[in-house]
Amino acid sequence: MADPGPEPALNDLLRTRDRHRRYWRSNTRIVLALLAVWAVVSFGCGILFKDWLDRFTLPGTHFKLGFWFAQQGSIYVFVVLIFVYVRLMNRLDKRFDVHEGDQDAESGGGDAGGAT
Repeated sequence: MADPGPEPALNDLLRTRDRHRRYWRSNTRIVLALLAVWAVVSFGCGILFKDWLDRFTLPGTHFKLGFWFAQQGSIYVFVVLIFVYVRLMNRLDKRFDVHEGDQDAESGGGDAGGAT
């Protein structure tokens, strides 16, 4: 009689581990890309390219663009990146069929925050 191969439970476990690795790899790429944008905007526009950007003014104001990025722009970009991250992660969750609270369901429920 032929060997039936690995048990179905083992196959499911291997598929689940592979899905988790791909999900985490995609999550890490998103985070690194958004951090790179934030670094370029905050460090690059506020410090490295400040002198070049100071040749321009913010439309409708007298503020130099380099000064504005150093004082306000990087904060605004950071807030926008938070919303972009949420949207990208929701898309990623749908792609990998991940739902909020999946870990609670697997571990038997309970409050993840530790509140009693």
